[in-house]
Amino acid sequence: QVQLVESGGGSVQAGGSLRLSCAASGCTTFSNLGMAWFRQVPGKVHAFVAGITWNGYNTYYADSVKGRFTISRDNAKNTVFLQMNSLKPEDTAVFYCAASANPVLVRYRAPGAYDFWGQGTQVTVSS
Repeated sequence: QVQLVESGGGSVQAGGSLRLSCAASGCTTFSNLGMAWFRQVPGKVHAFVAGITWNGYNTYYADSVKGRFTISRDNAKNTVFLQMNSLKPEDTAVFYCAASANPVLVRYRAPGAYDFWGQGTQVTVSS
């Protein structure tokens, strides 16, 4: 069983930056996992934000965050990151880290493709 713990959320003004971290534990080999970030606002389903394959060579982004957000991973530290720049009020959401047993993330946009989820961290962007 993989446990995922997010950190780094908070409140910022529009145009600001935040860096989210997700630490994984309980897994034999973190580098076997495809990783992603999703976000959710009240009344909506989880929305894909960014994904990264096991070796970090391939990354995927929602159109709404391309050029502003960067996903990365450190397999030596069992951690995945989401650097968020030029934040907008519409980025306000609970951000979730997710792990997939599929290391190449064939269906990276689908929440159902992920096997493990963190508890979420709130990001609030004020105008």
